[in-house]
Amino acid sequence: MERSEGTALARSLAIGALGGLIFHLIGMPLAWMLGPLTANLIASAKGGDVRVPEPLREAFIGVLGLVLGSQVTPQLAQRVLDWPLSAALLLLGVAASTAAAAAWYRRCGFDSVSAWFASAPGAMTAMILMGEKCGGDPRRIAIAQSLRIVLVIMILPPLFWAYEGGAAPQAAEIENGFASAWMLLALPLLFPLGRRLRLPSHTLLAPLLFAGLLSGFDIASLRLPDWGMNVMLWVLGCAIGSRFRGLSSARLGRYLFEAFIATLLALAVLAGFAELIHRLVDVPRDVALLALAPGGIGEMAILAVALDLDPVFVAFHHLLRMVALMLFAPFWARWLLRTR
Repeated sequence: MERSEGTALARSLAIGALGGLIFHLIGMPLAWMLGPLTANLIASAKGGDVRVPEPLREAFIGVLGLVLGSQVTPQLAQRVLDWPLSAALLLLGVAASTAAAAAWYRRCGFDSVSAWFASAPGAMTAMILMGEKCGGDPRRIAIAQSLRIVLVIMILPPLFWAYEGGAAPQAAEIENGFASAWMLLALPLLFPLGRRLRLPSHTLLAPLLFAGLLSGFDIASLRLPDWGMNVMLWVLGCAIGSRFRGLSSARLGRYLFEAFIATLLALAVLAGFAELIHRLVDVPRDVALLALAPGGIGEMAILAVALDLDPVFVAFHHLLRMVALMLFAPFWARWLLRTR
């Protein structure tokens, strides 16, 4: 790591720690993720050099994958039979929410290609590359996609907090020490294996599948102590918030407004489908909404694990959405190219 990169990382973590402490003291939900995220977002907008190197972010995403996979239990198979109906509602919700957000972005001056690929809720890298290939503006697509993820993370925990009547969301029950910490040593092997197998989001999914197999057969499950969860949330919050270096405050403010309205539209549409899942599949409303929320699979998995909102159900639906988008987007891209 270069000296400048190390300084930027130290600055990002220090600012994030301050943000986390403030959010913790005022009683905000998910304080050690939202605090660092908000503090780094503000620092970025003010021109501060805050950065979290990609290898460090990937390492903590890998830890998240192990924690998430460890939620798999032998009893899970009994629930999977209920999931096809919720999966179908998810796909319908994705189509409807993408159309609503794209219509808003068109009103904001986006060309049709950029509007659609900026609105697709997931597979961010693939959407940026396909959007650019079809003649869209990759910078606007990337900013809209990134801001949507940030906004979903910042909106949902307070929403769940209000839904619970002002009580802090119940975090997962954490043990006082590590359990099966040896699983962390597998990460350097799992990352290249996931890349070789061409898994989407391989830094999350390869550890998730590895831990899921061990936990599903009741061999081992990774459990983090409360301070370990907070460290993971702190670093990942800093990584998300520091994405916006180089944007002026005025431009970031405009993009935030556009993305905020688009995110609210998408959430409103998806909330309707989440209510259907709640009624038809007997899944709690907050779990159903988080499973459909238009955020990234890694970020939504963080919320699910941290708030103990059925992480396996949530991760399954976000993985399905990401795979569906990657399969369908090339055909949509071809149609957009023909109609230009």
